[in-house]
Amino acid sequence: MKKIVMATCLLLASFSVVNGQSIVKGIVLDNDSKKPIKDVLVKIKNTSKNQFTDLNGNFIIRNFQNGKVILELKLVGYETQNIPIETSGKTLNLGSIFLFKEVIENQDLSLITLTDDELNDDASSADNISGLLQSSKDIFLRTAAYEFSSSFFKIKGLDSGNGKVLINGIEMNKVYDGRAQWGNWGGLNDVLRNQEFRNGLTPSDVTFGGLLGSTNMNTRASEQRPGIKIAYSSSNRSYQHRMMATYSSGMLKNNWAFTFSGSRRIGNEGFNDATSYNAYSFFTSIEKKLSDKSSINFTGIYTPNRRGKSSPNTQEVFDLKGIKYNDYWGFLNGKKKNSRIKEVSEPILMLNHYWNLSKKTAINTSIAYQFGKIGNSRIDYNGGSNPSAAYYQNLPSYFLRYDDFEGAYDAGNNFKNDGQINWNRIFDANNTNKNSGLENAYVLYEDRNDDKQLTINSILNTEINENISINGKIEYKQLRSHNFASVIDLLGGEGYLDIDPFGANEEEKQNDLLNPNRIVKEGDEFKYNFNLNSTIIAAFTQAQFRYNKTDFYAALNVSNTTHQREGLYKNGSFSESSLGKSEAQKFMNYGFKTGVTYKFTGRHLVDLNVAYISAAPTIRNTFSNSRENNNVVLDLQSEKILSTDISYVFRSPIITSKVTAYYTSVKDATEISFYFADGVGGDNTAFVQEILHGINKKHLGLELGLEAQVTSTINLKGAAAIGQFTYDNNPNLYLTTEADTESLVAGFVNGFKDFGKTNLKNYKLAAGPQKAYSLGFEYRDPDYWLIGATLNFFSNTFIDVSPLNRSQNFYTDDDGLPFLEYDNEISKGLLEQEKFANYSVVNLIGGKSFIIKKYYISVFATVNNLLNKIYKSGGFEQGRNANYRQLLEDKSLDKPVFGNKYWYGRGATYFMNVSVSF
Repeated sequence: MKKIVMATCLLLASFSVVNGQSIVKGIVLDNDSKKPIKDVLVKIKNTSKNQFTDLNGNFIIRNFQNGKVILELKLVGYETQNIPIETSGKTLNLGSIFLFKEVIENQDLSLITLTDDELNDDASSADNISGLLQSSKDIFLRTAAYEFSSSFFKIKGLDSGNGKVLINGIEMNKVYDGRAQWGNWGGLNDVLRNQEFRNGLTPSDVTFGGLLGSTNMNTRASEQRPGIKIAYSSSNRSYQHRMMATYSSGMLKNNWAFTFSGSRRIGNEGFNDATSYNAYSFFTSIEKKLSDKSSINFTGIYTPNRRGKSSPNTQEVFDLKGIKYNDYWGFLNGKKKNSRIKEVSEPILMLNHYWNLSKKTAINTSIAYQFGKIGNSRIDYNGGSNPSAAYYQNLPSYFLRYDDFEGAYDAGNNFKNDGQINWNRIFDANNTNKNSGLENAYVLYEDRNDDKQLTINSILNTEINENISINGKIEYKQLRSHNFASVIDLLGGEGYLDIDPFGANEEEKQNDLLNPNRIVKEGDEFKYNFNLNSTIIAAFTQAQFRYNKTDFYAALNVSNTTHQREGLYKNGSFSESSLGKSEAQKFMNYGFKTGVTYKFTGRHLVDLNVAYISAAPTIRNTFSNSRENNNVVLDLQSEKILSTDISYVFRSPIITSKVTAYYTSVKDATEISFYFADGVGGDNTAFVQEILHGINKKHLGLELGLEAQVTSTINLKGAAAIGQFTYDNNPNLYLTTEADTESLVAGFVNGFKDFGKTNLKNYKLAAGPQKAYSLGFEYRDPDYWLIGATLNFFSNTFIDVSPLNRSQNFYTDDDGLPFLEYDNEISKGLLEQEKFANYSVVNLIGGKSFIIKKYYISVFATVNNLLNKIYKSGGFEQGRNANYRQLLEDKSLDKPVFGNKYWYGRGATYFMNVSVSF
């Protein structure tokens, strides 16, 4: 019996060797960068045996039948690899397997046009984070980038400043407002493709990150794809034409590597009237390999660009002129001249030293210097009337207010037939003044900030063992920002009087008491002049642990921030608080985050993250009116942020899906606004600075992404975002104004008035659509062509409400007593937050690639909003009607004089790209 049992065991063992005990393993790398690729699907074809590569690109598949099989490797954006292998019961180590990017152009070509638009224009306060998400493989985030961002959708309802953008480990977010200035590297698509994106709170090797994650763009010359690429693009979105050329040498035998890239983007007009576009882009990266363990890389980026802005408009203006109408331009010498031009010219110089101390430890030490200017032009008119054709006194509603029907009819016809700035009238007014010995009535100037920023940091990455890695970073950042107004064009005149016409007396009218009644010429500084200085010292450390069933991490960030203003003018309205240095504002902050991923199987994962972060206020939100004085926001504090999310991930050879629930609480935030208000403290008017502080916000919702590879060529995809973003308290509100006497504005003392609490709790935040859905498909033919379409639906978009109208100012008169006619029910209707209509858009994509000898030719095109749907994408309540009496009077009219202002989404637009690589 013992012999029979032993013989049976030996037979079974030999059978298992022959029929089921084979093992295959390997590591998957990107062919260009030679870096590991995670989440590659590796499977034995015609079997259920499969696995996704881990963070280091490793895979191992066990217990499959011996013999000849096909090993398939698949990842979106890469060519599928089919590797024949033969096993015989032993472990087969395939070593390094390289994946090649697909020849068909990535969709980020259409995406870049969005980031080039710089939708985070400070004039509109509307932004998106499409650029931050372009390197993500997550189906929901890709949908948010390509399909949702043109509707001003915000991930989790958060501002784009919550996402960190880095180049070679150096953070590029602006110190002034925390946002990345995408125009600083626009038009350099080809050399910025090597990106590492980390979603949300998940750990990054180079930064603590933000609530929306981080993107690190790698510009090392040795890691660029060798060869030459030439491309041409055509579009009707922001620019009309783009030409781009790139050359990369790869690492040469003499241990040098070079990459050069340049592009030109130009357009007389984008989608909106007179939105001209003129941009150049230059890039160079030079790397010298010093030894097998170290190299040094220089990166230079210079992307000067100019673009014409477009205006938000009231419903009355839209009804008369349509969604392409732009208030900012007029004809001059037969050409469209836009008065609002944004010009960005900020070169970036960067030096990186990469040092591999060992196979497991690396240090990246960097120094970067960025300098240059940002200018925003506009017309000033201290001696003339408002030149805007859409000024309220030029529109029919103004005349209807006084039952002047003939005047309303004439105003409507005049606006429809022209409705633009009359440059000739401006020149005539200045010329008349010149002949009479008077100063200009009008001048064209720009608001300038000339920044000089130095950043030094060092990043350490080390593997303790195969399961534990440590990351760390120390950073020093110093900003010196010169802010002033500068005369661009005297518009036919000889000089402009540098005063503030709103001043109460001769002293208060002076922008600089040290040089009163100064006459300025082209190139002169005037109006305001000050420096902003900021120093940031920060460090973060992080530990990551990876095991078969569980991955988890913990990270800690500490920073010390100092902001200071230095006034160069002695302003007449703030003679005691404008000249010289302010008290330095210092903030000590920290952040902690941790998370865990539990892998029930290779297909079912749960991911949990939580963070508590304190963040120093930006310079923009530190000084209540930095153009005129050193005054700091009252009770200024760091923001306190608590955020958590939990995700369930399902991955199979056919379906990949992820659902995420999140909650974020923001406390002690500050917002500053500038506008002209009627009805302040009763029936008074003033140009005010509105400071809202101690703001609490609540963001919660669900995100869902699903992708199904139903056949080898057809891919179905869907995504949904269901959010609720609201004010979570009644924050404090106060106003400041240049008026320094109580007789001008009741209740103001030394230009200040505290309005106490403003009733904003449960009002919705203006964060774009709070609900968004997408459903689409792609067909990718084996012969290198693709087509795709998506249907996107948006709802729950709300107007940005006026805090002053929700304060005690709304219901009190000059004496601080309630209006006798005040009615609670009517008041509720007046203050109800406007909700925009739901809408849907259809987008198309298509492309074809050819391989002719050594040449790769690619054609790619997108059409957005195919059905030319008209929709409101954002807007704000005007602050002109600041109390119950005036708002009721205005809203009682068929056409309100000071109605809400809106931005409209674009109609049907296209983007087409043709490229040749060799």
